[in-house]
Amino acid sequence: MGYAFSSLDELGDGPGFRKVRRALGVSAFGVNGVVYPPNYPGVSHYHDTQDELYFVHRGTAKVHVEGEERMLGPGGLFHVESTTTRRIESVGDEELVMLVIGGKGGYVERDGHVTSDEDLERRVSLGKETGVGSTEPDKSGDAGSAGVGAGKESA
Repeated sequence: MGYAFSSLDELGDGPGFRKVRRALGVSAFGVNGVVYPPNYPGVSHYHDTQDELYFVHRGTAKVHVEGEERMLGPGGLFHVESTTTRRIESVGDEELVMLVIGGKGGYVERDGHVTSDEDLERRVSLGKETGVGSTEPDKSGDAGSAGVGAGKESA
């Protein structure tokens, strides 16, 4: 099967790791949901080869990295290279819920393709009203960071 659905709630209860990669059959990169209880101090760690990207879904994280501390709320992002020691702390009275994505080996260039002219039009107009988050297709028809390229000339 080329796709799968789930939710962090379906993958476990209470604090701990949610093995998203295994549950959804992801093989191209590592991905886990992590739930910390309120005021959990976190664990200092690093990796041999795997960079990580943390996305805060709910709660407040205090990131400790190389002598710096940064607070991240819902929607916050933190990237760290593999060998950089980091500690993510849950602060406040609410659980901290994060999605953590790990990988190595580099970026795969944009290689997606929209499947119709209507989809291309919808993708090109995304974000135009506010001017934020929009990436215009280039001459190759690459429709931007959403991973959907048109594969044809844009108007």
